[in-house]
Amino acid sequence: MNWEGMHKMGGGLYSTDPKDYDKTLDLTQIMPYGDTMNDGKVQVSFTLPVKNDTKASKAAMLFSKKMGLKDPSIVYQEELFESFTFFIIYGTLIHSIDYTALKSESIDTEVMPMDEINKFIKKKIKHKVIVLGATTGTDAHTVGIDAIMNMKGFAGHYGLERYEMLETHNMGSQVLNEDFVKKAIELKAEVLLVSQTVTQKKIHVLNLTNLVELLEAENIRDDVILICGGPRISNELAKELGYDAGFGPGTFAEKVATFFVKELVKRKKKDD
Repeated sequence: MNWEGMHKMGGGLYSTDPKDYDKTLDLTQIMPYGDTMNDGKVQVSFTLPVKNDTKASKAAMLFSKKMGLKDPSIVYQEELFESFTFFIIYGTLIHSIDYTALKSESIDTEVMPMDEINKFIKKKIKHKVIVLGATTGTDAHTVGIDAIMNMKGFAGHYGLERYEMLETHNMGSQVLNEDFVKKAIELKAEVLLVSQTVTQKKIHVLNLTNLVELLEAENIRDDVILICGGPRISNELAKELGYDAGFGPGTFAEKVATFFVKELVKRKKKDD
């Protein structure tokens, strides 16, 4: 524990001086919540590429203030290895946001369980839906795509392979976008699922964008439901990149399946 941080805690974040906060919740000016409404308390952590000394402490404090923290306190400071120092900072955020002005880009739909999805497909689509999935590019992770597609699923939620009315094909990891598109054409796939875990230097954005371009070049982009998922994927990002939907961490197979079967029916109605 850094002594400077311990000393400042007495006059900063944990000051015993009385604070007269307006405790009324105003969604047009919300702030982070510590233990009192509108107190703005936050904890941040970061690493600086400098050696662990008092000069590093001053630099961390300056960064904290530039981030909009009032009365920041260094509560933890440690050298990771030579010339790299890790900090944990507590402080009071001076900024607020208008929560009422924000629009949610999440996929809000009533999720159907597996048996209902199968019945839905039988009644409204009337044939098995062909689903192709893979982790594309150089990404070697299969946890995400397997959690959605593998028959065993994840956390008690069965994967798409167990669905009676789905014909699923999981190509695994490190699948070139060109090979993925070729397989989609070969199978006449109706739904394409792409998992991306590696995100350094935004490689996932480049890879996802390239896939859309290849589908457009083959004139089949509008013929498929294109979905991506991963720890850094949001529905907003997915749509910006040209996908129909994006799913982040904690998504289970039934949510993905509910989305694409409903979307298939919507498109069928438009075509009719």
